Amino acid sequence: MYQLDSYQLIGNYLAIGWTDDHESLLSLSRLRDECPCANCQGEPDLFGRLHRPEQAHDKIDRSYELVDVQSVGRYGVQLIWGDGHSTGIYSFDFLREMCDCDQCQMKKVTGA
Repeated sequence: MYQLDSYQLIGNYLAIGWTDDHESLLSLSRLRDECPCANCQGEPDLFGRLHRPEQAHDKIDRSYELVDVQSVGRYGVQLIWGDGHSTGIYSFDFLREMCDCDQCQMKKVTGA
């Protein structure tokens, strides 16, 4: 389990420092587009079938503006977007998995 050490908004990116000294630079547009909430991604029923909302959230320019980051326990953060969307909880593991630096990509390929 990964642990977040610090974060900073840099332009259109969220820079994350991890307790293992790794750093991730995640684009706000990708973070918003991959919001893990049930309204954006859908949710499984009792039989495991994924049900997605019939109408996707229409995004506007402010949808990609990060206005606040709030801690959620010791496992994640809630991102508050300029359009008011705030139901996604981004676990630290989910955020680390989004890192697309060369080192993380190599780990994904090799399984190390």
